[in-house]
Amino acid sequence: MKHVIASLLTGATLLYGPAGAGERPVVIELFTSQGCASCPPADEFFQSLAAREDVLALSLHVDYWDYIGWEDTFASPAHTARQRGYASAGGRKMVYTPQMIINGTDHVVGTRFRDVTALIDKHREAGANGLSVDVIRNGATLHLAAGSEAPRAMPLIVQLARYLPEETVEIVRGENEGRTITYVNIVTDLIEVAEWDTLGPLELTVDWPEGVPVAVILQYPDFGTIEAVAHLR
Repeated sequence: MKHVIASLLTGATLLYGPAGAGERPVVIELFTSQGCASCPPADEFFQSLAAREDVLALSLHVDYWDYIGWEDTFASPAHTARQRGYASAGGRKMVYTPQMIINGTDHVVGTRFRDVTALIDKHREAGANGLSVDVIRNGATLHLAAGSEAPRAMPLIVQLARYLPEETVEIVRGENEGRTITYVNIVTDLIEVAEWDTLGPLELTVDWPEGVPVAVILQYPDFGTIEAVAHLR
């Protein structure tokens, strides 16, 4: 899916104030698969994370388990590539499911619920980082605004995630044969729309399907830390 950037202005006056950086949710990316026998408990736990106001939970289905009898209906090679990118950035040689990546930095097995909760608390306690982002919908257009109290040493990649709020799947083959599983916040597209140097405020207008949920993610290049996020359901 392609989106047309109508305007990208840096160093301009913000037309609307970004949300406070101290209120930013903790981003959790769950790498999962319908063909993974170990994943259903993490998928279920993920539903409770998605319901939290202080968390932005995004589920990315990978395709490397499709060969064992069931092709994941939400799987994407791009999600697999993203997971491998995180592994490479962290010096890890292996990828696995279920895996959760917290704010682009920490990784944890998705069924270690206490460890996941502890990492969320750790990132929440980190507090404000001087950077904020907001998104407003106007029909089939999104208006993004971001600001930073001081320039960063590296630019930030502006990404938009399109996701399905909830889908239930009956799995008839593979390791989860006979199970009916509900998935939430299923990412269907994750695209880069801009690179922001943080030397001045950012304003960005992007075409987006009307009524479709969106998450805005500001992240350092090469699968670095996620520094700010905003979303509309």
